[in-house]
Amino acid sequence: MKFDKRGALMEVNVPGMDKIQGKVRDIYDLGDKILIVVTDRLSAFDVIMDDGVPGKGKVLNSISTFWFRKLGHICPTHLISADVKDYPAPFNEMPELQGRSMLVRKLKVVPYECIVRGYLTGSGWAEYKKQGTVNGQQLREGYQNASKLDDVLFTPTTKAAIGNHDMAVTVEEMTKDVGEALATKLRDLSIALYTEAAKHAESRGIILADTKFEFGLDEEGNVVLADEALTPDSSRFWAKSTYAIGSNPPSMDKQFVRDWLDAINFNHQPPAPPLPDEVIEKTQAIYAECYTRLTEGEACAPVL
Repeated sequence: MKFDKRGALMEVNVPGMDKIQGKVRDIYDLGDKILIVVTDRLSAFDVIMDDGVPGKGKVLNSISTFWFRKLGHICPTHLISADVKDYPAPFNEMPELQGRSMLVRKLKVVPYECIVRGYLTGSGWAEYKKQGTVNGQQLREGYQNASKLDDVLFTPTTKAAIGNHDMAVTVEEMTKDVGEALATKLRDLSIALYTEAAKHAESRGIILADTKFEFGLDEEGNVVLADEALTPDSSRFWAKSTYAIGSNPPSMDKQFVRDWLDAINFNHQPPAPPLPDEVIEKTQAIYAECYTRLTEGEACAPVL
C-alpha cells in the first residue's frame, strides 16, 4: 500500500499478482473474474494528480455498488461481490480493501463510452452555441446554458487509452462500427439507466445533468453494465437548491478541482500542480455529501 502525505491511498500492490493501473483504479486479472480496487487518486483533464483525496475511493466504490444493486433490474451488471471475504486468496485476507473494491465478471469491453445528457452544459453547450447541435444531433433554438433538454440525448464517445482524450462520435458512426442491434441496445439501456437514476437523484435533491456508462458483453453476448456507475467521477451532479438556468451550477463532483486548476492556468498536461489543503478538503466534502444524499435511507454502510 502506498499513501500520500495526507493519508490518501495512492496505490495497491499485491506481491505475485499482475496489475493494470488505471487513472484511479488498480485492476487485477483473476482469470474469469477481475478485482477492482478504487484508490484515492484524483484525475482531472486526463491528468493524474500527485495528491490524492483521502476516502475518495471508498465513496466512489460504494456509490457504484449502490447503483449496480439498484439498477440491476434494468441491465445485468458485472458486480459479483463487494465483500472482501468473498474474494479469492490473497485478497480475502486484505481487510484494507473492504469498502473500496469489488469482484466483478470479466467481459468483452464495448469500445465506446455511452454518454447520456439530460441537460445542456459543458462540451454539449459549447457545440450548441456554435452550430445548434450536440454530437451532430440538431436541437431546437432557444436553449440556454444548463437548460433541461426536451429529450434525453445519447452522445457516445470513443473509449481512449489512459492519457488520451475520448473523441465524440455520432450514433451513426458507432452503429457502423458495432452494428445496429448492439448500438440500439446500448442507446436504449443507457437512456433507461439515466432516466431511473435521475428520478432517484431528484428525489434526494440532486439533478443528474449527465453521466457516462460503460458496457461489456458476456460469453453469451448479453450486454452487461460495467466499470463504474453514476459516481461523481463519471457524472455531473447539481444540487437542486443552487440550480439556475443561464450559468454553470455548482457541481457535486470534481468540477470544483477542474475549475481551480483552470483558475491557476494549468495547461492540462503533466506534471500536475500540488493541490492545497483547502482544495482537498472541499473535494472530500463534495464527494461525501453526494454519497450521503444519494444513498440516504438505503441499505448502505457509511464510508467516511
